[in-house]
Amino acid sequence: MYTQLLAVGFALLPATFAAPIEARQCTGPNVNAATVALIKEFEGFVASPEPDPIGLPTVGYGHLCKTEGCGEVPYPFPLTEATATQLMQDDLKSPQQAITLDTASAVVLNANQYGALVSWAFNVGNGNVKSSTLIQRLNAGEDEATVIAQELPKWNKAGGQTLPGLVRRRAAEVDLAQTATSAPAIPACS
Repeated sequence: MYTQLLAVGFALLPATFAAPIEARQCTGPNVNAATVALIKEFEGFVASPEPDPIGLPTVGYGHLCKTEGCGEVPYPFPLTEATATQLMQDDLKSPQQAITLDTASAVVLNANQYGALVSWAFNVGNGNVKSSTLIQRLNAGEDEATVIAQELPKWNKAGGQTLPGLVRRRAAEVDLAQTATSAPAIPACS
């Protein structure tokens, strides 16, 4: 009998490991106007694809081109500020989801803290967010304001070099996160 149970258990084992862990089904909220303004300020407006400070082709407000000539962009070049803003709003969906889903449901962020983290995620990429000490500390239950103030400034390098623009951006993100607001952001779901 024990051997049969063991055999059944081992037979089910691969299926158990193959099944994906069910993620929270939730849509991260849109960032507030202060966050949009911060991102626009630091990304700057680029009407047609150009290399960024480390040589990556970007357009609009920080849209990283995925194809030759930014062919994935659904707007004609040169972009207007309005079309660049729409492109940025579309691009923000992914980092909004990253912050929403990578943080534990017990993490509570107001709209400015959330916006600061979305700006950071937009800049550094979702993979870096997921593996960051910042997210680990938030998920461990540390104080959100303290973690943000201590961890964001560490993200000041690109191409292995400290960039003054990133130092200023991280300081602006910390300032945004420290700006009082009663507007909630996450948890957006449980």
